[in-house]
Amino acid sequence: MHGIGGRTIAEAKRQLSYVEFGMWVKYRHLRGSLNLGMRFERGSALLATMYANSKSKQGGYKIYDFMVHEEEPAPTLEEAMETWT
Repeated sequence: MHGIGGRTIAEAKRQLSYVEFGMWVKYRHLRGSLNLGMRFERGSALLATMYANSKSKQGGYKIYDFMVHEEEPAPTLEEAMETWT
């Protein structure tokens, strides 16, 4: 947010309404981080994952194996229950 509209972070926080904040949360949930470096890392990790899985006989690499700045999210309750059966 820093630099958007020539405002400081503190000014932007004061001007941001709750509704607009909710819209940004929804956008980030759908589109991912606004950090350009993290977006580039994710794209590179996706390519690395596809390449590694195509060259490996066992496969099983996940995108998070190649993303050093992001941790794999914990499984949801439904995903955990699927592994129990």
